[in-house]
Amino acid sequence: MKKYAYGVDIGGTTVKIGFFETTGKLVDTWEIPTRTENSGELILPDIAASIKENNEKHGIEMGDIEGVGMGVPGPIKDDGTVLKCVNLGWGVFNVAQSLSVLCGGIKVKAGNDANVAALGEMWQGGGKGHQDVVMITLGTGVGGGIIRDGRIVAGVNGAGGEIGHMPMVDDESECCGCGKKGCLEQYASANGLVRVAERYIAAHRDVATKLDLNAGFTARMYAMRQRQEMQRALQL
Repeated sequence: MKKYAYGVDIGGTTVKIGFFETTGKLVDTWEIPTRTENSGELILPDIAASIKENNEKHGIEMGDIEGVGMGVPGPIKDDGTVLKCVNLGWGVFNVAQSLSVLCGGIKVKAGNDANVAALGEMWQGGGKGHQDVVMITLGTGVGGGIIRDGRIVAGVNGAGGEIGHMPMVDDESECCGCGKKGCLEQYASANGLVRVAERYIAAHRDVATKLDLNAGFTARMYAMRQRQEMQRALQL
């Protein structure tokens, strides 16, 4: 086995890239913007360019890389074919094969992002030492990964733990990115938190709020505010 490998987590806002030794030791990590314009056609070329730039930084070549593992926010077949990623603008194509070509033919394995995140946590993270792990991912969307007896519960097309598009609210009027209405992702994701906050404030103008929507309110601002309030409560 070669010494190095890459892990890539493609999110709707940023792509997070990890540079590892194949022992599991993290060497470097960084992120690049997820450019979703034109049906996300720039996402894979951006990833390949970033990997090549990091190789040059560390004085290595593609031939020194064992492979790339990639998490994709949506259903994906065993051969690396995505079946639609609503947060990226992707339709149906083989994402693993496409990135491999862009990276000079090195091995690329792709899976549902929450599934592979759960697998990583079982190997080197919070689930280390356990064979049964459940993980929930919160970002632009909401995902879930299930490990049973050390193996991913993939279900149909890798969507076995995909909880983000479970129906939660029957009378929702707005559509989720998947086309349905009332999905968990519409309320519990980063974008969903902003949407819920905007909807609440619009309906309760008489309630004082420190969240200035005109200043570009984001889920990160919301989380920071909640963390500050929690710290104050703990101090009391």
